[in-house]
Amino acid sequence: MSIALFATLSPLPKHREVVLQALEALVQGTRNEPGNLRYDLYAGDDGSLQLYELYRNQAAIDAHRASPHYQAFREAAVAGGWMAAPTQVVQAVPVNVAKG
Repeated sequence: MSIALFATLSPLPKHREVVLQALEALVQGTRNEPGNLRYDLYAGDDGSLQLYELYRNQAAIDAHRASPHYQAFREAAVAGGWMAAPTQVVQAVPVNVAKG
């Protein structure tokens, strides 16, 4: 069964553009992971950034979190002090999902 992650990032306004640039590399790298089914970035009307992530299984999530592109983003975000708050992640399994 696939597993979804909903991640909310809260970049400081002064770092928003650098966060978006760094996320481009993360998005592209993640979309190329064998266990990734979907990885979409949205901008919230409150200044937050939302990632919708879909993986084949928990092993795929674990591989993603160990990937060089994920680790590079995390390290840069911490070192750069880019975020106003810690990233919030909710893990979910499908209950009633549209096909397609």
